[in-house]
Amino acid sequence: MGRANAVRMVILLALAGSIWFLPQMAVAHCDTLDGPVVADARKALDKGDVTPVLKWVRQDDEKEIRELFTKTLVVRKKGKEARELADLYFFETLVRIHRAGEGAPYTGLKHEAAEPIILAVDKALDTGSAAHVVRHVSGTVASGIQERYDRTREALKHAQESVEAGRKYVEAYVELTHYVERLFHDASHSAHGGGKESSSLKQPAAHGH
Repeated sequence: MGRANAVRMVILLALAGSIWFLPQMAVAHCDTLDGPVVADARKALDKGDVTPVLKWVRQDDEKEIRELFTKTLVVRKKGKEARELADLYFFETLVRIHRAGEGAPYTGLKHEAAEPIILAVDKALDTGSAAHVVRHVSGTVASGIQERYDRTREALKHAQESVEAGRKYVEAYVELTHYVERLFHDASHSAHGGGKESSSLKQPAAHGH
């Protein structure tokens, strides 16, 4: 198999993994005020029905959320300021419990907008097509591999010229292989059913550079 074909194959495998990887990235999106958790909380409060937010918490935490929801509805009737404070407290508690259920720390509600790619994922779910997300991620993954490959290939040409040149090659090679290995791991993980832990938090164990 030629080098170009090998690179193309790795890219295809990486793209398969990226479809699993993107939802894991959305975990951080859940603690923003424009994120899906708070969006469902607003709908629930406006309708007076807690059901939309229950999917964001574990069954063990459902009772706490139900009780807080009921209290929040009562406080909301006491005026605009009370309503805003009650809503914010409910949002914060809901997000905190949701994050705890995912094993993630709660660092407060974020006011900044989510990453564009995460917003694109949300839009894709609304429109029923992931085409734009796939194109965006495809380009990013392809560029990441190609850039590291080109740098490593160039360093390889001079690797035997000196110890320093050899070290530069090794550094580039390690970065390339670790990057590709993480992507390949995501692809393999996705093919076998996926899991909860994001691969960005794990280092591949097999390639011991």
